[in-house]
Amino acid sequence: MKSSSDKPRRVLSMFVLAMLNVSIMASLRNLPLVAEFGLSAVFFFLVVAFFFLIPCALISAELATGWPKSGGVYIWVREALGDRWGFFAIWMQWIHNVAWYPVILSFVAGTLAYLISPSLSHNKFFILSVILLGFWGMTFFNYFGIKTSSWFSTIGVIAGTITPGILIISLGVIWILGGRPTQMELSWDALIPEFKDISGLVFLAGLFLAFAGLEVSAGYASDVKNPRKNYPIAIVLAAIITFSLFMLGSLSIGAVIPKADISFVSGLMDACAIFFQYYQLTWILPILAFLLVIGAIAEVNSWLIGPVKGLYTTSTHGNLPLFFQKVNKRNVPTRLLLFQAIIVSMAGFIFLYMPNVSSAFWILTALSAQSYLIMYILMFVSAIILRYSKPHVPRAYKIPFKNKGIWLFSSLGILTSLFVIALAFVPPAQLNTGNPWVYCTFLLSGLIFMCGIPFLIYACRKPNWIQKKH
Repeated sequence: MKSSSDKPRRVLSMFVLAMLNVSIMASLRNLPLVAEFGLSAVFFFLVVAFFFLIPCALISAELATGWPKSGGVYIWVREALGDRWGFFAIWMQWIHNVAWYPVILSFVAGTLAYLISPSLSHNKFFILSVILLGFWGMTFFNYFGIKTSSWFSTIGVIAGTITPGILIISLGVIWILGGRPTQMELSWDALIPEFKDISGLVFLAGLFLAFAGLEVSAGYASDVKNPRKNYPIAIVLAAIITFSLFMLGSLSIGAVIPKADISFVSGLMDACAIFFQYYQLTWILPILAFLLVIGAIAEVNSWLIGPVKGLYTTSTHGNLPLFFQKVNKRNVPTRLLLFQAIIVSMAGFIFLYMPNVSSAFWILTALSAQSYLIMYILMFVSAIILRYSKPHVPRAYKIPFKNKGIWLFSSLGILTSLFVIALAFVPPAQLNTGNPWVYCTFLLSGLIFMCGIPFLIYACRKPNWIQKKH
């Protein structure tokens, strides 16, 4: 018999879920990274959309509507490959954030610097301070539960991501149509990149990470109204909004800042400063900086609780030590959140040891992308297996072309993920990342460490870890 407490949990509408997905993916912090490619960014956007975004969107929609339970990728991979690999998959989805959170919060720091002193955007200690204060603040905010947290993310993404994104795109269009000189070549030939050196393509890994995350909102499946209908609609809507913001926004930045001068941390604000100075609208700059900070914090907030809720779901099957199974009265796994905050704080110190802020930004982005893509490989494999092993499970959405379709899109996702993982080991030609052997060793050791922990935890499981149902 269901208790009366089950009903109020369905607190998220399709619109809120779509905005959560946008806030998870559509970070304007990625625009300077993509602007490095100039007009050829359009080519790379289409590559990422075809080989990664579309497969992720379609497969996430099928799996989420077939298994609409909290846990997301853990449930999907567990159903296909067993509990050990399910735990590994949700762990990789969660642990990649350890490297990613300092990246997004460094963007917050670079943006805040424009409200205080632009030179602070290159100050490593200022960057680290914002990372620590911002993340711990968001951690405690999420103690108030999913409903409060989701509404903050929804409002934040509209005010701090979509609105500034439209403004930046509009300024870029006006700049180009007005005949102003641009810092990138505008020709048909410039659309096709020059494949001279693979080291010049390494930033492509960051672009794949920018479009990752569609499956994260599956962690909210039990909180969504009519998930079988609303989930796939929300995913498609979020993918369209995100793709448009990324492609047009990055071109706007590339139009006004020379490629060699683009900063990953402050490049967005640098471009806005040029736009506003030319149009004599400099008074808008502090307002825009404030909105961008709100949008970035909303993105952190969207990621902060979703993967943790998914990881917590594994305690039902005894995969988490009892210490991490504690929840508060709002059903928030508080000790997991605190553990996450401690690990992220430690990762943030990489900014003090890299040659410059942009190199630290990149190496953490690369490590985050590699670890996340390992999870995606398991998700794509699971989609194929479940189509054969559990064909009778009702799915409100199924990938077209029957089994050929699931093989096509899953294979595209798997091969693309493997390629990008390998690509990220190549030091980028555009950045000083120090000794290339140290660079590769850091990424490889970090990846091995991230992959090894879940297997160690699984091997140490005890019978009393299995969560008792009340």
